[in-house]
Amino acid sequence: MSFPRRAGALALCGLALALLGPAPAGGAGLRDQLVSATEKVRRAAPALGVHVVEVRSGETVYAYEPDRVRIVASNAKLFTSAAAVDRLTPGYFLETTLQARGLVLEGRLAGDLAVVGAGDPTISGRHHGDDPLFVFRQWGRELRAAGIERVGGDLVLVDGFFEAEGVHPDWPRDQLHKWYEAPVSALTFNDNCVWVSVRPGAAPGAPASVEITPDVPTVRVESRALTTSRSRSHSIAVDRRPGSNVVEVSGLVYQGAEPFVVAVTVPDPARLFGDGLAAGLAQAGVTLEGAVRVEHHLPESPWRVLVRHRTSLQTVLEVTNKRSQNLYAEALLKLLGAELCGEGSWASGARVVASFLEELGIEPGAYSFVDGSGMSRNDQFSPRQVTALLRHMFFHRHGRAYMQSLAYAGESDLDPPWMTSSLSERFVEERYRHNVVAKTGGLDGVSTLSGYAKGRSGTLYAFSILCNGAPARWRAKQAQDEIVRALVDLG
Repeated sequence: MSFPRRAGALALCGLALALLGPAPAGGAGLRDQLVSATEKVRRAAPALGVHVVEVRSGETVYAYEPDRVRIVASNAKLFTSAAAVDRLTPGYFLETTLQARGLVLEGRLAGDLAVVGAGDPTISGRHHGDDPLFVFRQWGRELRAAGIERVGGDLVLVDGFFEAEGVHPDWPRDQLHKWYEAPVSALTFNDNCVWVSVRPGAAPGAPASVEITPDVPTVRVESRALTTSRSRSHSIAVDRRPGSNVVEVSGLVYQGAEPFVVAVTVPDPARLFGDGLAAGLAQAGVTLEGAVRVEHHLPESPWRVLVRHRTSLQTVLEVTNKRSQNLYAEALLKLLGAELCGEGSWASGARVVASFLEELGIEPGAYSFVDGSGMSRNDQFSPRQVTALLRHMFFHRHGRAYMQSLAYAGESDLDPPWMTSSLSERFVEERYRHNVVAKTGGLDGVSTLSGYAKGRSGTLYAFSILCNGAPARWRAKQAQDEIVRALVDLG
């Protein structure tokens, strides 16, 4: 259950220098190759839009139905993250606080302990060696340093910074247990998921071994999975009973199989947060005597802040775009609404993004944008609108932070493999390394790729390839890659 380390230094200079030298248009050879590659994409995805623009001049290099809006899938994150960079700035920090009321006598807090969420999605083992309770133990040590070893009152979980609705109405209801549809909350822990690990039992016919990480009391496992000696019979299904915290495991587990590990969402993120915090505090030597309860607002009382946990916006941006983590993108959108509209909702966040795009000349009625991650099929933009955004952000005063958040071709120093950069297996040849910076996207029948490519002449391009109606997304990806390779090889 590893999580990736933060990416190392990125080669931004090469892309920036592309603006300083001569910028030839690429010539007929490039255009012919783009036409040929586009035809291959069109065969794989008939509902196609392509737009390629030279970043320095803004000149269109190539276009195919560039003004028709398409479903953008995770390319929507380009818009969410750009608005966050512009409106919040890279100097912004998400701050979660641990607050107390009551006197401390002989190591006992005679009152409640409250944790006030601010939408930070990073509290997990992602940046702490796979240890989901690392942050909470750290908080426990800080409480002990303040003289608190026991909490006589309740643990109050305050999640009102975001709206109560955590699941967008557009998201497929049959996938709510999947990590990419994790509910959004101002209090987020472990990506609002538990890790379910299924291993073979001691012998054929024995029950399979099922473990939950973190092991919290509110999540219950019902397993009917058995061990088998037949490798061809190996088949495991992990689901969550709708609206409940019951994880259901079924199927046959081959006795020689490696552990099968999958993330399963929880429907009540604040409660998961409370369970994790209680466990982490206990490990740090802080005992809770009262109950754990969720409040939308901090009860009126003289509270004092004991712990401040701060996460940089840049950290959230990089996980959002490099790993295409939906939960992080949704947290960013609701954060925009909370900070700039006083309401942490999808609707208010979308209004902030709309005001930002209007400054770029992209009018509200010309596109559709309803969630931050692109999980909704109602997130629709045209390729020209995407390249307009990319060009704007390249010249933006905080453009470096935006560029650093995107996936780079050749960026393979993130592990484990199933959580690496979304470009880790594309453009792997050395000549493309750090010459392609992009955001991928995918839904059923949808494959998108938008970003920047530096040609061998030094010309920098912004491109957007939006493929809809693609029954075989892998074919669309191959054809998309041909377009981008042409920009690097012939541009």
